[in-house]
Amino acid sequence: MARRRAVLRGALRADPLEVAPYLLGKLLVHGRLAARIVEVEAYRGEADPASHAYRGRTARNATMFGRAGLLYVYFSYGMHWCANVVCGDEGVAGAVLLRALEPVSGIEEMAAARAARRRSDTPPALRDLCRGPANLTAALGITRTHDGADLLSPASAVRLLDDATPPPAGAALARGPRVGITRAVEADWRFWVAGSRYVS
Repeated sequence: MARRRAVLRGALRADPLEVAPYLLGKLLVHGRLAARIVEVEAYRGEADPASHAYRGRTARNATMFGRAGLLYVYFSYGMHWCANVVCGDEGVAGAVLLRALEPVSGIEEMAAARAARRRSDTPPALRDLCRGPANLTAALGITRTHDGADLLSPASAVRLLDDATPPPAGAALARGPRVGITRAVEADWRFWVAGSRYVS
């Protein structure tokens, strides 16, 4: 198994459209739980009508204006948490929404967390554990308490790690419109690993 290293902050100090495909293949780790990123969406802050930061900085979206590598967590539809990787220059909002992960370790714990969330004794199938923004945060136990966490710090509870798995390229990289938005719907700013059974 390749050694896991923190992602370099410099790699995240770029436009969300560059960072989004770069994140594919990286690992999101929370304690003993780890999953590989297979689907993301880019949000370009104040230049993007679909972004939370389109109208400027608020208490809710303040983390989006922070330094690259922070975790931005928000509550969606009054029901679930969504996790984003902050990118770009500090002071300029930008983030990449994590849409789907491929479970790597701690799968039994993820399944138990998802079953509890569903109020069921039966956990979802493996391919469904981390499919969708709400499901992946439930599986990994990510909540608003993790908003602002530095994903690149060894002291952080939630980490973004690189195990030398290269991002997909060529035909292995798929791209299309973002999901679940009503503005800027024509932008092809969703990226995913083509053929992955874990994509939402």
